[in-house]
Amino acid sequence: MKILLLGKDGQLGWELQRALAPLGELLAYGRSEADFDDPTSLRALVRDVAPDVIVNAAAYTAVDKAESDQLAAHACNAVAPGVLAEEAAALGAWLVHYSTDYVFDGSKEGAWVETDAVNPLSVYGRTKYEGEERIRASGAMHLILRTSWVFATRGGNFAKTMLRLAKERETLSVVADQHGAPTGAELLADVTALALHRIAVLGPEALALSGTYHLAASGATTWHAYARHVLAQAQEHGAILKAGPESVQPIASSAFPTPAVRPANSRMDCSKFCATFGLVLPDWRYHVNRMIAELSAQGNLGANP
Repeated sequence: MKILLLGKDGQLGWELQRALAPLGELLAYGRSEADFDDPTSLRALVRDVAPDVIVNAAAYTAVDKAESDQLAAHACNAVAPGVLAEEAAALGAWLVHYSTDYVFDGSKEGAWVETDAVNPLSVYGRTKYEGEERIRASGAMHLILRTSWVFATRGGNFAKTMLRLAKERETLSVVADQHGAPTGAELLADVTALALHRIAVLGPEALALSGTYHLAASGATTWHAYARHVLAQAQEHGAILKAGPESVQPIASSAFPTPAVRPANSRMDCSKFCATFGLVLPDWRYHVNRMIAELSAQGNLGANP
């Protein structure tokens, strides 16, 4: 299996380099080699590599900035996936693409399923959904994997921001009325590799697996409870914090306005993915705890020696 990985330097792309390597020949490209600001340029790259699988981990993820940078967000999140899908279809290759809970408006009471009506509230959400639609229209064999609240040891994320602020401030105020599941890039990469292995084993029969899936860690929390958990874990590893878990105050989203509107409910029902690929998705705390332990081992928690 020859795999073309795009977006190799992001949180997810970095983990995918590790997870996909055992599957075959892996060619990984970053922003300097694959220009998502000029999606048509990606055609030559795909044709030159002629992969069996394209894994697209590149995305415009600056959710608030996208509101004022719509052209760049649209090129990366909507046009580029369509180009990749067209080239995949021409080659008879699979395309793995990652989408988001932001395609939904957050108004549902329970967890979102793949067949629920979309209603993105932001430029980011709209461009990601258009990317999905272009992939589906291409006729390419594909896995569109919608996920949420992605984090990793490498790169910036909410948990690391909370750790930094907890060292600087005595109290923190965090939104408590948005619900979802923090999902580790490590988990996403591992289950992507397992899904692709299943596809390789099935051969032509794998065509039946092509489609859209929800893929996030099990369980759910709020940003407020997530922050408290992160700080508690950090303290267990000896971190010296000005603001501990008890100093994290809950606030409403309305008290913390942002350029892009976030969905209040990002909980995702992943039973379709689990049933199709025979996998179990661990509770969100599992990989969060691993990240804190790794940061501690790297000496990045500011703990006592």
